[in-house]
Amino acid sequence: MTDAKTRIQETVTSNDVVLFMKGTKEMPQCGFSSRVAGVLNFMGVEFSDVNVLADEEIRQGVKDYSDWPTIPQLYVKGDFVGGCDIVTEMTLSGELDQYFDQSGVAYNKEAADKIREANA
Repeated sequence: MTDAKTRIQETVTSNDVVLFMKGTKEMPQCGFSSRVAGVLNFMGVEFSDVNVLADEEIRQGVKDYSDWPTIPQLYVKGDFVGGCDIVTEMTLSGELDQYFDQSGVAYNKEAADKIREANA
């Protein structure tokens, strides 16, 4: 598992925003991954996607790395943010905007506001 841990560490530290997900950002393969990728895509966030279905070592390794049992997992500037429920809650409360602002991650504020309006 050390190799997987090293690859995960390199991925989360060399990319500002990384989503470990089932499928890809263009073709998610589970509803939870689709929701988080959809939020990031809609908000115009540049992010790297890692398809855990393509590599069993990474699929289990990322769970061990974060001590979080589910996929998807969002990392920003090397820090674990959370999974689908946490990202959804943060988006709806505006916390994700604040987190991106504090982290220096570019996103479309109007799109973030539209998500909140649609879910009000």
